[in-house]
Amino acid sequence: MPSRYQPNITQAPSQLIDANGNAIYGLFDGSVPQLNFADFDYRTVLDKKASALARHFHFKQFQFVAVTGPNWLLAVAIADIRYASSGFAYLYQHGNKTIEKGLLLPLNMGCRMSQSPTSGKAQLHFGKTGWSFDLSAQSWQLELDCGDLQARLQLLPQQQSPLALCAPTAYQGLTYTEKNNALQVLGELKLGNKSFDLSQAHGGYDFSAGFMRRQTNWRWASINSSVQGKAFGLNLANGVNETGLCENALWYQGKIQHLSPAQFAFARAAPERNWQVSTLCGEVELEFQPLYCRQEKVQAGLLASNFRQYVGYYQGHIQLADGTVLQLQNCLGLAEDHYAKW
Repeated sequence: MPSRYQPNITQAPSQLIDANGNAIYGLFDGSVPQLNFADFDYRTVLDKKASALARHFHFKQFQFVAVTGPNWLLAVAIADIRYASSGFAYLYQHGNKTIEKGLLLPLNMGCRMSQSPTSGKAQLHFGKTGWSFDLSAQSWQLELDCGDLQARLQLLPQQQSPLALCAPTAYQGLTYTEKNNALQVLGELKLGNKSFDLSQAHGGYDFSAGFMRRQTNWRWASINSSVQGKAFGLNLANGVNETGLCENALWYQGKIQHLSPAQFAFARAAPERNWQVSTLCGEVELEFQPLYCRQEKVQAGLLASNFRQYVGYYQGHIQLADGTVLQLQNCLGLAEDHYAKW
């Protein structure tokens, strides 16, 4: 039997940085409404106050939304890495051509980022192409304009708790991340004259920001689906946000369950082969079959990125805290392998 994983969950503070400039670290029971990164006492590795230039270019932020239907998946991202702003939007349809659009712009041209997971607007646009997230405590709203691909969607957390944490990063940084999966989706998604039925769709969001490692990498798994007729979400990652904490959780029937550290087994030289995804305490044992890959490989001066995000099917089993075992069969989701020097 899997062992019971019981991390310490603390009450979310009203702001992330205290009066002395120190970050409040931990796994929280809800969103942190004020991410006052400007008050963080950010220093060099030799304990000197970091310059304004270093504070600016070392701060990174990205936001992501995924919506999954019975045989399709929409993914939309916005990232501000200071040297450049970037993002992508794609619609995967099983058995049909994937519609995809990416943007890479210098500095923060065409980019705007929200400063809180519960308020503000993030936007990336160039010409007539672009997408935005409008954030509030009641919903994440997505607007997407990519030619034939159009969306006006709402993701509704309702009373469901997010995965929210602040972790130390490298020697002197910090990262705040917040994720929420298996959310109800309302609105409209269209490809040309085709409208997609959202009655069985579920969505999730990812808000991450902070003074991140200059070189970083992660593996990640995400599901927004239904299992045994109930909304089910999963978020697993390793390689990032693991300094005494981990960003692993599932959502089932509107309740969050935190999970132990995750392990990913796959062949980097042949990532199209099936992956094995599990957790240290045995709650999760899954196999992932990749079907589509959205990838970018960039080497440009100070920057480098090897990014691969896969759409595919998960199958296997997950044990809930009460001992119930959920069987996943052909459950559409995402997996990611990413290295970045930014």
